[in-house]
Amino acid sequence: MTAVETTRGLLELTRPVNVIAASVLTFIGAFVAGGMTGEPIAVAAAVGATALAVGAGNAINDYFDREIDRINQPERAIPRGAVSPRGALIFSIVLFVVAVGLALLLPPLAIAIAGINLLALVAYTEVFKGLPGIGNALVAYLVGSTFLFGSAAVGDIESAIVLFVLAAIATLTREIVKDVEDIEGDRAEGLNTLPIAVGERRALLISLGLLIIGILASPLPYLLGYFGVAYLVVVIPADLFMLYAGVKSFEDPTSGQSSLKYGMFLAALAFIVGRADELLTVF
Repeated sequence: MTAVETTRGLLELTRPVNVIAASVLTFIGAFVAGGMTGEPIAVAAAVGATALAVGAGNAINDYFDREIDRINQPERAIPRGAVSPRGALIFSIVLFVVAVGLALLLPPLAIAIAGINLLALVAYTEVFKGLPGIGNALVAYLVGSTFLFGSAAVGDIESAIVLFVLAAIATLTREIVKDVEDIEGDRAEGLNTLPIAVGERRALLISLGLLIIGILASPLPYLLGYFGVAYLVVVIPADLFMLYAGVKSFEDPTSGQSSLKYGMFLAALAFIVGRADELLTVF
């Protein structure tokens, strides 16, 4: 393998789209908490720590999952030989170390969230991934906690709690659908994911039920007075799109989980719009 191919492989290990998405969610958490006016260094450190930690977590996940990926995802960097397992492990450790360095610049609550999340990222594949629903719930927590981390970085976690819960529910739905998509390789590796434990259709019904709960709860920021009508204008189309994706998963899990991800981004945009509208109203 050439240096260019190896570099490309290392970049692929981080899942750049996921890194960018998680960084944006952390930024949104800080923005919703109102920290953009007085805490730019804290926000930058939180976003940077998130990006590096997510990249490290994805890389170490690929290290542990390398045998499963030979079946489910043979085009990934380690199975195709672009990066050696040892190289992936070292790369992950370096990213984790730098992420910790950035997190230590933040307030104590943000540091505590970062510490818990780093341990969870490392333990996910080897300890929790094969437990029915538990691994999914852990990933859901990690995604939702990016909002908590961003808000804690600027000292106001309360405003992001609803956002954390809604993001976690949407992510849990998507993770279950992804397990349905990956069921062949997971079964071959001896994992006991939710679709393997209860059956694919039941797992999809559970995911759809969770999604509906999240959709029904999505007006809460408006009803609680956090945001105005502008939030609803964006979140309602996001809800409808995610509901469509959830139903679509019964026929095509791959397309369904991908659509759920984009619906989640649109829902996150609703919080930006809601917060921006609130700020404009004040001024």
